[in-house]
Order: sequence, then structure tokens, then C-alpha cells
Amino acid sequence: MQDLAQEIESACSPEGGCGSDELFALMVMGDEMMPEFEDGAIIVIDPSGQPADGKFVVAELEEEYTFRQLVIEEQVYYLRSLKQPERKELLPRGRLAIKGVVVQQNGPTRRRKDRKHYTYGE
Repeated sequence: MQDLAQEIESACSPEGGCGSDELFALMVMGDEMMPEFEDGAIIVIDPSGQPADGKFVVAELEEEYTFRQLVIEEQVYYLRSLKQPERKELLPRGRLAIKGVVVQQNGPTRRRKDRKHYTYGE
């Protein structure tokens, strides 16, 4: 996960070539977000996106970065994987821990038909 942290910090820093509100992309590693996100899929993250219940986010949890679905219950923030949706992890810093919201996915084949956009009536 340290590599992911460095990648996110680099993408979000002025030295990394983009401003804090510019989109950046990451590769999904593992199967925790299956079946929606396959291992090797590319996700596009909007660091200025508005976190809301049910959105897919990249967040800092226990000094590591993780990609999960956001669950908000009674103003308390949790993260859950799609592989084990019954298991929620508390996000102690709440909204402050969220580094961005997923706005697009490109499947591992990177073909146009595999692209999926995530829009949320904002």
C-alpha cells in the first residue's frame, strides 16, 4: 500500500503535475471490489468530488490508502468492500480521510465498451 500512497500523494501534489482538483487514475489491485471492479481495472478519481453514501472512494485508513464503497450512517463514515459488504470499517477521520471519488472505470481490456462512468445527481 505504500506505493499507492506515494502514487496518490504524487498525483495530488503540484510537483506531480496536477492541481489538487485535477482527475488522476489508479489501477485496482486485488479482488475486494469484485464484481464491479476487476483486478487490473483503471479507475479515474476526482479529488474534488463530493463524497456521499454509496459512492466509490479512495480514502486514507490507518495510514494507508484504500479503494472502497462509502457508507454513511447517522453522520458516521464507514468503508466496505463489495466482496464482503456485511463487514464495514469505521473511517475515524470521516470526510477528511477521503482523497477522491471514483468518476470512471476502464476495464482491464481498456476497450471503449468496458468503460463505465459514475455520475451522482449532484
